[in-house]
Amino acid sequence: MAMSRVAAAATGRHRRWGAALAPAAAAAARARAMASWFGHVEPAAKDPILGVTEAFLADPSPDKVNIGVGAYRDDNGRPVVLECVREAERRIAGSTNMEYLPMGGSVKVIDESLKLAYGEDSEFIKDKRIAAVQALSGTGACRLFADFQKRFLPDTQIYIPTPTWANLHPPKIPDLMYFLSHHNIWRDAHVPQRTFTYYHQESRGLDFSGLMDDIKNAPDSSFFLLHACAHNPTGVDPSEEQWREISHQFKVKKHFPFFDMAYQGFASGDPERDAKAIRIFLEDGHQIGCAQSYAKNMGLYGQRAGCLSILCDDEMQAVAVKSQLQQIARPMYSNPPLHGALIVSTILSDPELKNLWLKEVKGMADRIIGMREALKENLERLGSPLSWEHITNQIGMFCYSGMTPEQVDRLTNEFHIYMTRNGRISMAGVTTGNVAYLANAIHEVTKPN
Repeated sequence: MAMSRVAAAATGRHRRWGAALAPAAAAAARARAMASWFGHVEPAAKDPILGVTEAFLADPSPDKVNIGVGAYRDDNGRPVVLECVREAERRIAGSTNMEYLPMGGSVKVIDESLKLAYGEDSEFIKDKRIAAVQALSGTGACRLFADFQKRFLPDTQIYIPTPTWANLHPPKIPDLMYFLSHHNIWRDAHVPQRTFTYYHQESRGLDFSGLMDDIKNAPDSSFFLLHACAHNPTGVDPSEEQWREISHQFKVKKHFPFFDMAYQGFASGDPERDAKAIRIFLEDGHQIGCAQSYAKNMGLYGQRAGCLSILCDDEMQAVAVKSQLQQIARPMYSNPPLHGALIVSTILSDPELKNLWLKEVKGMADRIIGMREALKENLERLGSPLSWEHITNQIGMFCYSGMTPEQVDRLTNEFHIYMTRNGRISMAGVTTGNVAYLANAIHEVTKPN
C-alpha cells in the first residue's frame, strides 16, 4: 500500500533528524570516552604560601598580620611601585611597538644585567665570554639552566642547599616533597639531585663546617646551586672570608657554581656588595652560571624579568652556548615578554633613573633592616630568655625564626598572625604599626612554661 504524503513527510523528517542527531550522539560518546583519560588525575597539593594568604584574607580579626608572603610592602603594609618604575613606564608609553623580542630577549636587558652581576668594567664582558639570554625572572633562568645541564652534561647532578627556596614542610607525600622550588625545577628537568648542609638549627646560622665537608665529599666536577645573597628561606649568608674558603674548595674539587641571585641590592641596599660572592668566584678563575631576577629589587613581580648567564672559555664558546639556550627556550615559551624588559633596560641604561633605583632599593633594604632591629629589641624588652641575635644577623626579606610548627599554629590560632609553618617570617610584612604586637605574640608562644 502506498505511503500517504503526510506519513512520507514524517518519515523523511525522522530520517533527516536521525542523520543530524547521529554526529552529536557520536560526539557525546567520544566525550564520555575521553573523560576517562584523565579520571586518574588527582588535585595537586595546595601551595602552603597561597594557603597562608587565603586563611589571612578570610580572617575578620582587625589585629590580623600576614608575615608569610614574599613580596615587599611599605610601612603601611601596602604593595609598592617604585618611582623609577613609574617614570620608566611614562617614558616608554606609546614609544614602542608590540613586536616579538628575539628568542634571546632584549639585548639592552642582557647588557645591563651582565654589568650588575659581573661588574661595570668586567673583562669577561669586554672579551664577550658570557653567553646570556633574557629569562622569565629567576625561576625561568634556573629552569633554562637545568635543561641545558641535562641536555649537554647528562651524567652530572646538582647539589642544592638544605633548606632552599620554598621548602616549606608540605604534606608528607613522597611525590609532593617540594612545591615551586629549586628542587622542583631540577626534578622536572630530570637532573639528579643531592643536598648539601647549609643551615645550623641550634645557632640559627650557617653550618660552615658541615657545608665545607659536603663540598669536599662531593664527587669532583659536581654542580652546586648557591644563593648569591639573602639566602631564601633562612636569611643566612656566608661571610666574605667564608665565601673565599668556599671558592677555594670549589677550585680544588673542580665544582661548577651556579648562583641564584634574586635579591641583588635588596639584601644590603648595595648591589655591588650583594654581588660579592660572584666576584670572589670570578677573581679565583671559576666559570660560573648566574640567574638574575628583577622581581624583588625593582618590584617587578608580575613582569617576569630576568637573565641567565654562563661564563665560557672564549667568545666562540659563548656564541655556541647562547645558541643552545635559545633553542631550549624556543619550544618552551618562544621568546620572553617585552614590557618588563623595557622597564628594566630604561632604568638601568639611564644614569638618572638608575641613581633613583639605587636610592629606592636601598630604602627598601633599610626598612627591612630597621624592622629586624625593632623586632629583636621588642623581644628583648619583653624579657625573653631566648637569644634573638639571629634576627639581625640574618639578611634579606626572610628571617628563619626557629619557631616550631606548633608555635606557629599558636600564633595563628591565638593571635591571628599568619606565616608558613617552618617558622619563616617575611620581614616585609613587619611594620612599625604591628612590630610590638608581633613581638608580644612570639614571646608568648616561645617562652618556657
